[in-house]
Amino acid sequence: MSTDRIEKRVVLRAPRSRVWRAISEAKEFGTWFRITLDGAFAEGRTVRGRVAIPGHEHLKVEMQVERIEPERYFSYRWHPYPKDPAMDYSAEPMTLVEFTLEEAEGGTALTIVESGFDRIPLARRAEAFRMNTEGWGGQIKNLERYVS
Repeated sequence: MSTDRIEKRVVLRAPRSRVWRAISEAKEFGTWFRITLDGAFAEGRTVRGRVAIPGHEHLKVEMQVERIEPERYFSYRWHPYPKDPAMDYSAEPMTLVEFTLEEAEGGTALTIVESGFDRIPLARRAEAFRMNTEGWGGQIKNLERYVS
């Protein structure tokens, strides 16, 4: 089992254009991901925000948008599971989150890959990997509800 990469795949019962908007437009992304963001997604842009899940509002997020290929691919880098709001994670490597969309019978196939955990400091690597593995499982359910 890889400890460097989380991969989730789901077929969403929604048109590709609908799924694309949900993952690539910051306001829509924030709605299902339960995060408030300070601006739009654009290649090369850094967007900051806060988690909007009750009990976790103290957690800050920074997303560096890497690549946008309309209705096919969206990626960003971030610091996985920023558990301690007093901690400065800026010196740590970021993981890469990739969303890939494909046509599928009955809807849109979405593959989410988060990679780069082997570069995270050992002291928090296992917890970040575990929390994000669980987190992506929940986020896929949120996305399914949001686009249907």
